[in-house]
Amino acid sequence: MAAKEIKTHNKSDRPDNVVQKENDIYMQCEAIEKELPKFLRGYFAYLKSNVLPMTRLAYLHDIKFFFRYLTDETDLTKASELHEITAEELNGVRASDVNMFIDYCRKYKVETENTVYVFENANKTLARKKSSISVLFKYLYRDGLVEKNITDGFDPIRVPKPGEKEIKALQDDEVMIMLDAVSSGAGLTPHEKSYWEKTKLRDKAILILFLTYGLRLSELQQLNVSSFNFSRGEFKIYRKRGKESIMPLNKSATEVVSDYLENERPAEDKISEDHKDALFLSLQGRRMTERQIRELVKKYTSIALHTSRRAGYSPHKLRATAATSLIGRGNSIFDVAALLDHEQVTTTQLYARQKAGIKRDLVRDMEWEEERKDNK
Repeated sequence: MAAKEIKTHNKSDRPDNVVQKENDIYMQCEAIEKELPKFLRGYFAYLKSNVLPMTRLAYLHDIKFFFRYLTDETDLTKASELHEITAEELNGVRASDVNMFIDYCRKYKVETENTVYVFENANKTLARKKSSISVLFKYLYRDGLVEKNITDGFDPIRVPKPGEKEIKALQDDEVMIMLDAVSSGAGLTPHEKSYWEKTKLRDKAILILFLTYGLRLSELQQLNVSSFNFSRGEFKIYRKRGKESIMPLNKSATEVVSDYLENERPAEDKISEDHKDALFLSLQGRRMTERQIRELVKKYTSIALHTSRRAGYSPHKLRATAATSLIGRGNSIFDVAALLDHEQVTTTQLYARQKAGIKRDLVRDMEWEEERKDNK
C-alpha cells in the first residue's frame, strides 16, 4: 500500500514551507510515539507543551534508544518490542542501570549484514540523553507510575561551561579569502569549479547573509523569494518557536541577493512545483537542504583556513564570526544580542570575550628568535 501524501492546510500568514517543516517534525514525533508504550501518553503531552519541537524530537529519539537498549542489552524487561515494555518493569530500573546506559552510549556498535558501525558520543550529547531520561523518570514518579525518583542517583556528566571552550570564528582576513574564493573560484578543485560556474552567485549570497546577520542554518534554509521586500529594504525570517523577525537589508546583502535572483536562479519552468518560492535552489531546481548548505560552507571556509574540506567550519561558526565581527566593530552587546536573537545577553557576552586576533596581537611582540638574530 502506497504511503499517503501529506498536504498542509495553512491558515496562518506564515509561508507554507515554514509550516510544512514544523509539520514534518510533528509527524516524526508522532511516528516515534506510536512505537512506545501507551502509558507514556502523559509524558508525550508534557513534551509537546513544554519544549521546542526539535527538542521534543531529540528527547523522543533518546527515549526510543533507551528502550531499545532495555530490550536488547539487559534483562530488565521481557519485552521484545518497545511498546510491550510495562510501567512495572520501569519501576525496577535503578539509577545504576541508567548510568550503565549512558556509559554504553559513549561508544557502541551497530552491525548490518556486511558492516559494523562504531558510534561515539561526546559528553554534550550524553548530557542531553541523561536529561531526556531524567525528564521521563521525574514524570513517571510524579504520576505514580514508579515508586522512587531515581534521578538523584544519575552520575554527573562534565560538559564545558559557557566561556570555557574557545569560540571558533573566522578572522577578518580569512573572511576576505573566503569571499575571494567564492567570487573567483580560487582554491577550488577542477571538479568543484565546474559546479561553481553554475552556482557562484547563489553561494556568495548564502555566505554574505550568514556573515552579515548571523543567521541560523534553519533560518537561511527556509528563506523564500517572497521573504524579500527590496522596495522597503528588508526581509523576513522565522526564528525559534515560529517567531517572525524583520531584518534590514544593507547594500552588500541587497546586491548579492539581487544578482543571484536576476542572473543565476533557474527560470520558473525549471523549478519543481513545491519549490517555486524557495530562495536558494539546488541544480535540480529544489530547495537546498540543510546538509547541502552545510557542505557548501565547509568548502569555502576550508579554503580560508587552508585546511581540508572535512575540517572546514560549520554555518554556526559563521554565526560566531558575525557576532565577534559586530562586537569588534564597537556595536553594543545588547544590539548584537537582538540581531542574533539571543534569549540572554550573557550568550552574546561570550563572543565579546573572544576579541578577534587577541592571541595574535599578544604574541606579536614576543619574537624571541627574531630578537636574538637582530642582536648578533
